[in-house]
Amino acid sequence: MSSRPFELRVARHAALADPARLGVVDLLTLGDLSPQDLGERVGVASNLLSHHLKVLETAGLIERRRSEGDGRRGYVRLIPEALSAEARDAEVSAHRVVFVCTANSARSQLAEHLWRSRTSVAAASAGTLPADGVAPGAVAVAAAHGLDLSAAVPKTLDEVARTDDLRITVCDRARESLASTDLHWSIPDPVRLGTPQAFEAAFDEISHRIDALLPHVRAA
Repeated sequence: MSSRPFELRVARHAALADPARLGVVDLLTLGDLSPQDLGERVGVASNLLSHHLKVLETAGLIERRRSEGDGRRGYVRLIPEALSAEARDAEVSAHRVVFVCTANSARSQLAEHLWRSRTSVAAASAGTLPADGVAPGAVAVAAAHGLDLSAAVPKTLDEVARTDDLRITVCDRARESLASTDLHWSIPDPVRLGTPQAFEAAFDEISHRIDALLPHVRAA
């Protein structure tokens, strides 16, 4: 039997033994953050944070993505399947979850309908610059998984927003255009490529993210 899984477990436990790195993992439990946000919240300088992120990345606990909006920015994502019993204490309350992207034509629509299929906590979606209609690729991938987006219509955030919403951006451009948001998921835009594979990949990632978040959500 290969010793690689054992070695990886050792590396992960060693990585999480440091308070700052454990703090980073805790902060990433519910969503993605930029290195700058992480540094400010953990309270470490940028050069030390860079070291900590490298250790966590090598241990297979996080991954980094370049922003599709402002290319100078990036986001750090926790790889949830890499952890078994860590970071279970995070909790967030929600009257309703609102998923936000730029066009409200794919990612946020898929997230809204997936969420509704898995929990009784209410959900909606919106865009910062809504498109004229939902992307055919999003409608098709949803249908392939038993969800109906045929009647979905893009809406502006102002149309649907409430003060007690849990707001989750699923698009880097939306995250960077809003003054504030509760959580961010840095998910690549499937419309940019337009292929069935791109829409399937977006659907799969959103599905996994929702499954990872739901145990931490308490209905308000």
